[in-house]
Amino acid sequence: MPRQLGELEDAVMTRVWQWNRPVTVREVLEDLQQERSIAYTTVMTVMDNLHQKGWVRREVDGRAYRYTAVSTRAAYSAALMNEAWSQSDNPAAALVAFFGMMSPEQRESLQAAMRIVQGDEGGDGPGAAGR
Repeated sequence: MPRQLGELEDAVMTRVWQWNRPVTVREVLEDLQQERSIAYTTVMTVMDNLHQKGWVRREVDGRAYRYTAVSTRAAYSAALMNEAWSQSDNPAAALVAFFGMMSPEQRESLQAAMRIVQGDEGGDGPGAAGR
């Protein structure tokens, strides 16, 4: 069940990002129902959970809420990876396994990201100020 919930959270967030405007539970529900059978209360619970986690903000609009993304997809993905990694009883082994699943292109992206974080990209990276 937790895996399905994560997939549903991702499906909801994907719509919020794609539409790039405040959305209601009903709008998300109707879009999700084109792919699967799902209850209004399920979508409402997921959107409330996303609000409590700080991924969406909500504003009252009549008798409903309108939800807006607080962060980017990249930040959301990074937080999910960090959460999964931090829950491992052996983080180093989890990272090795994760890296082993990566495609060559993903490994290249990871190496480029590490260079940026370490400040090795032309002196403009986040670590450049500390040199």
